[in-house]
Amino acid sequence: MKKALKIAGIGFGILVLLLIATAAWIQFTPMPTYEVKPPTVQLPVDSASLAKGRKVVELACTHCHLGEDGKMSGRLFSQATDPFGEMWTANITQHPTKGIGRYTDGELAYLLRTGINRDGRVVGPMMCHPNMSDEDLASIIAYLRSDSGIMQPSEATHPAPAYLSSFMVKALIKFGVFKPLPYDGKPISAPPATDQIAYGRYLATEFYECYGCHSASFETNNPMEPEKSPGFFAGGNPVPDEEFNTCISRNITPSKEHGIGSWTEEQFLSAVKGGIRPDGSMLQHQMPRFAVLDDEEVRAIWAYLQTVPPSENNPLRVEAK
Repeated sequence: MKKALKIAGIGFGILVLLLIATAAWIQFTPMPTYEVKPPTVQLPVDSASLAKGRKVVELACTHCHLGEDGKMSGRLFSQATDPFGEMWTANITQHPTKGIGRYTDGELAYLLRTGINRDGRVVGPMMCHPNMSDEDLASIIAYLRSDSGIMQPSEATHPAPAYLSSFMVKALIKFGVFKPLPYDGKPISAPPATDQIAYGRYLATEFYECYGCHSASFETNNPMEPEKSPGFFAGGNPVPDEEFNTCISRNITPSKEHGIGSWTEEQFLSAVKGGIRPDGSMLQHQMPRFAVLDDEEVRAIWAYLQTVPPSENNPLRVEAK
């Protein structure tokens, strides 16, 4: 009996030592870094490409990065009460040290593909576009380099994210739960606009990333395979505004009861471009007004959404709680 207790005690002691060693490794060793493999990027100079880049940046990026100075200097993104603590978005103006001015075009492309910054650290994947065409990604970078007022250098600096000192987040990063997205460097092309459903899918899942807000949660979205995101286009995601007021994203699957299955194409176009619901009421302000989208783009997104399996998820039930 004494021998058994002694063996058990030794085993328990070894286990405790292993746990202490693991905790020390998580807390005190440096964060992992990854090799940066910048692709060759040919930036477009034509006005149409710059307009395309501007469209994405102003519709998708300003919500998080537009600062109080009217430039893409970053802003408070989450409060101290958030599970990951206080976070500020990055200064992505052309400032040479405080913004992205020191990045090469290839380093920017690699960051936008993988979430790995020029120092080899993971900072994504919120802004990653792993499946965006090379041409469209280059258009975004061209706009970031342009003479647009919102991209001009800003001196703004922000505190390091609180999550960087979080034991839980350190553990998730070091055990590979939070990791960069894969990128093999192979060419990526967008489907032609003539293939309406494929083009609509590309716009809804990659170019404008509609699924990001309209699926169950930002935390569970799958940027590599958007269709595998829980609650794909079925809504239920709490979407905050600049004052941290939230609304619950809507179900935009073809469900007739809880989605947009009873809408017409023209009603969808009015909602997307003007923020007007079929009953004449206005969408909440967290939903951007995509007035700059071409009708062709909106109709392609509509055609694609008709192919998404209908979901009977009712986000309004969540909002009413």
